[in-house]
Amino acid sequence: MRKRLEGKSVKTAYLGLLLALAVIFGYIEALIPVPVPIPGIKLGLANLVIAAVLYFYGPFEAMTVTVLRVLIIGFLFGNMFSIVYSMSGAAASLIAMALLKRTRAFGIIGVSALGGVVHNVAQVIAAVLILEGFPWRWYLPVLMLAGLAAGILVGLADRIVLPRIYAEGDY
Repeated sequence: MRKRLEGKSVKTAYLGLLLALAVIFGYIEALIPVPVPIPGIKLGLANLVIAAVLYFYGPFEAMTVTVLRVLIIGFLFGNMFSIVYSMSGAAASLIAMALLKRTRAFGIIGVSALGGVVHNVAQVIAAVLILEGFPWRWYLPVLMLAGLAAGILVGLADRIVLPRIYAEGDY
């Protein structure tokens, strides 16, 4: 029983630290101006942490950290609209990444790239549902390319960092 409790408490502590790191990355990203005239394009630094949680612990833990991260960052630095957009993108992205990871057809770079694309597609869908006359026809392809590029960059960073943190695993 004690061993099990230690395992759970250690896991909870690590997940808390990873959540804090994801929030810090989200804050840092909010401070960095993106030199692109299209709103909504970001690097997705917090996804470095979310992918790590997905690979180290699994989809349930990754979803828990994701939901808490979006809520914390939204309440601290955003508003209800930013929470809705972020939550729709983050949830869809994580589901897609978890499903693709399960197939073992792609490594962390491919999984992260899909996550970046799906994140932006879900946010555009949310915008279409919320905003009347949203220009999704030109916005969607641009955001999909940006999501692909950001996902590849985040995946490359995870490919370098994850084996140094946790030696076991196929990234």
